[in-house]
Amino acid sequence: MRAYVALGSNQGECMQLVVDAMAALDGMANTRLIRRSFLYRTAPWGVTEQPDFINAAVELDSALEPRELLDGLLEIERVAGRKREGARWGPRTLDLDLLDYAGRAINEPGLTLPHPRIAERAFVLLPLADLAPDLEIPGQGRVADLLAAIDLAGCHRLPGSA
Repeated sequence: MRAYVALGSNQGECMQLVVDAMAALDGMANTRLIRRSFLYRTAPWGVTEQPDFINAAVELDSALEPRELLDGLLEIERVAGRKREGARWGPRTLDLDLLDYAGRAINEPGLTLPHPRIAERAFVLLPLADLAPDLEIPGQGRVADLLAAIDLAGCHRLPGSA
């Protein structure tokens, strides 16, 4: 199944953490990385008194069920040093968000698809639009249309990051 994952980091060697996470995603059982977006430097969202983030997105082909894929994302975060404590939307070594899984709508404890705030976040939509501008986010619209409706201030593509 086709899945899209957002990646972000603003602690440590951010670009390397994101690139390493892409490799780890490609190395997951029954999962293959199809394409990756450009890298973006983006202003923090929510808690603004923290360093800028490096953000990207990837397109995966995965035979894993959504919960299994999410568990794999959480393990990659853990290996990268992510600790799920402190302020929500605060600094983090690595953040991996499952954005969409084959267009499914899921609302279970710990797993909501599509990602609940996808339409509000330029740092998610910009890299996702690199991969799938025509992707229909269930109940929200096409990625390109969602992107056109939000403020892109504070988001900058990093040269040579394709």
